[in-house]
Amino acid sequence: MEVIKVNHEMLEDALQSIGVHPDSYPVFRNKNKIIPFKLVKVRTPAANVIKQEMLAVGGDAAIPASCLVNGEQYVDVLLLGTRKHYGILLQKLEQMPYFGITKIKAALEAALSEPVLKTALADGRELTYEQLQVMGILNITPDSFYAGSRTNIDEVVVRAGKMLAEGAAILDIGGESTRPGSDSVSAEEEVERVVPVIKAVREAYPEAVISIDTYRASTAQAALKAGADIINDISAMEADPKMLDLVVASKAPIILMHMRGTPKNMQQNCQYKNVVEEVSLYLQGQAQLLREKGVGAEKIILDPGIGFAKDVEQNLLLMRDLHALTSFGYPVLLAASRKSTIGKVLGDIPAEERLAGTVATSCQAVYAGAQLVRVHDVKENIQAVRMLEAILCPKPM
Repeated sequence: MEVIKVNHEMLEDALQSIGVHPDSYPVFRNKNKIIPFKLVKVRTPAANVIKQEMLAVGGDAAIPASCLVNGEQYVDVLLLGTRKHYGILLQKLEQMPYFGITKIKAALEAALSEPVLKTALADGRELTYEQLQVMGILNITPDSFYAGSRTNIDEVVVRAGKMLAEGAAILDIGGESTRPGSDSVSAEEEVERVVPVIKAVREAYPEAVISIDTYRASTAQAALKAGADIINDISAMEADPKMLDLVVASKAPIILMHMRGTPKNMQQNCQYKNVVEEVSLYLQGQAQLLREKGVGAEKIILDPGIGFAKDVEQNLLLMRDLHALTSFGYPVLLAASRKSTIGKVLGDIPAEERLAGTVATSCQAVYAGAQLVRVHDVKENIQAVRMLEAILCPKPM
């Protein structure tokens, strides 16, 4: 007799190999994996109730010691359970319309729902995420941190075509460097850089999906008029109050990225108690501003902002725990390509030598369940990602 460890991905194959009836697969699937959830700012009586109910269904819940004496008004709760446990818990919570439990139940249902994510463009086209999608970077700047990404209108159409041929789903065009310590350019100069390029790329590749990397509503508006499809705002609509109204009016999707301060001073704003939680809740809050204006989930993408107001350890934590962002029902983008964290981790190597490290971050995006990565090197990242996806979910060739 031997013992073989079965990982989560092997479960269905293991069930099939021992002759289990296929109708029972969903039952076993719901028992396959412990899914931890952290409930933030729960009323103490509700925390005690949920603890007891979770234990009763066979799961578990961790609560602060102060809950035993109701020492605090609000506490955080860590739940540990399978889908089976959560299903029974939700049925029980349905009968408890007190202590804010109704809201907790709704939030848990949303986190467990696993909606089919997509991004709907204003012209009716859709981006879907059966596989991780790759965004290629086209910097129309003279001072991007990675010299290999700098381009101009004479080169951009050729480079864009190469990225599309290699499998890029989106071309991200930016006219201002946002590396740490960089100075801003005027709105007029930014528009002069990006609009001709967007027009040229749109003319050459009519079906391409183009995003405009800007935090200015005026630039975004000019870019959309020139043919851009998506707004990529590193300030998550904080830098320009007009951005929210533009998104509502234009029906263009927006990428909301976390940052504190400006690129000039952001690295003086790296103080967090819990960087993963604070970034996640901030982005959820910014997304909610759009939802309250009638913008659907299919118009919103979340980006934790690797390298923006974070130090090396904080960037690594955000990449390790990227799955925290995937519980809100929006596509998640990881943009770590050739950034300084990779250079520092690998021995202070320059941007030109950070391709292998970048590929590793793209693979982590797959493991975390993200939908997009933004990279300088489309071919290499796509090859690594597709290989990893094939290993995790083998299919007949």
